[in-house]
Amino acid sequence: MVARRKVAVVGAALSDCGRVDDATPYALHAQAARRALADAGLDRTLVDGFASAGLGALAPVEVAAHLGLRPTWVDSTSVGGSTWEVMAAHAADAIAAGHARAVLLVYGSTARADVRAGRRTGTLSFGTRGPLQFEVPYGHTLIAKYAMAARRHMIEYGTTIEQLAEVAVQARANAALNPEAMFRTPVTVDEVLAGPVIADPFTKLHCCVRSDGGAAVLLVAEEYARDCRTSPVWVLGAGECVSHAAMSEWPDFTVSPAAVSGRLAFERAGVRPAEIDVAEIYDAFTYMTLVTLEDLGFCAKGEGGAFVEKGRLRVEGGELPVNTDGGGLSAQHPGMRGLFLLVEAVRQLRGECGERQVRRGDGTLPRLAVASGTGGWFCSSGTVVLGTG
Repeated sequence: MVARRKVAVVGAALSDCGRVDDATPYALHAQAARRALADAGLDRTLVDGFASAGLGALAPVEVAAHLGLRPTWVDSTSVGGSTWEVMAAHAADAIAAGHARAVLLVYGSTARADVRAGRRTGTLSFGTRGPLQFEVPYGHTLIAKYAMAARRHMIEYGTTIEQLAEVAVQARANAALNPEAMFRTPVTVDEVLAGPVIADPFTKLHCCVRSDGGAAVLLVAEEYARDCRTSPVWVLGAGECVSHAAMSEWPDFTVSPAAVSGRLAFERAGVRPAEIDVAEIYDAFTYMTLVTLEDLGFCAKGEGGAFVEKGRLRVEGGELPVNTDGGGLSAQHPGMRGLFLLVEAVRQLRGECGERQVRRGDGTLPRLAVASGTGGWFCSSGTVVLGTG
């Protein structure tokens, strides 16, 4: 049996993000890809693996062709926001097994610009076929599904709307340290609660922003990491899980599939949640952050509200800095945001985050990070543990 190779992330980059009215999704893919390759200091001819989803009828064929790539390993897994953590796990396995030497993950979207230009509406629909046909007649939206789950947690465990609002407040505090974040002005719990109701119990600031933007990550086999201009960030372990399609099939609204993907990722990495220095968690809504923190094991089930209300998520003074760039709630959210989690985790581990840089108690850089993505309405989860050692 051939020994499995170690796998490192050596390139991580964003395209222009936020308000980008003069670019196509393909252009944002290309910009992010070029920047990730430049970040690594590697030529695109080394790339023999490619993963992309969400653009074109034949993703990733169309995007690879646009980038001038002819990969011999491809992945177009599409499971919503967790797509990129799942793809990273697949890419790491392929590289470790010798099926690829360098895999590029790329995403780009003009979700905001398309709404402004009338190319699409602001309402996201997953269709009316298959299992969804039994729920569509009741009229609940994607946001309403998350809201129902949040309300269940509030009823079951006494979680308060103020505690959920704290997630938004602390995300904005982190965004204030990020010059690339869309919204940087601090907000208070009272301001979050006073906003217009979108889907009870969520007001506007409980919900993610809508932005444009792209991201890219380059993973390589360990023998190529020494040729890179950046320090390698190693993929230590990953896990994935698909839970349900219809809300009626979800056994417990207070438990997300991160409970499975997280356990698998930590077991495979050989680390405990308590050892993690920084966490990047999918946050299309405040409840996603809270319940994922529970399911990843950072606090016990039902204790997420008490955990977040003590300022633990902040870069400055936080016990567990979470969504250090401001997250989808304040920094950017151009659709399937999972790849942005990986980029921020890598940058934090490499010490490249400037004013928002996380440091351990002894002043050293973080050594371990986790990125956990969520897809659909908690239908899927992918979790990746990264480290510098």
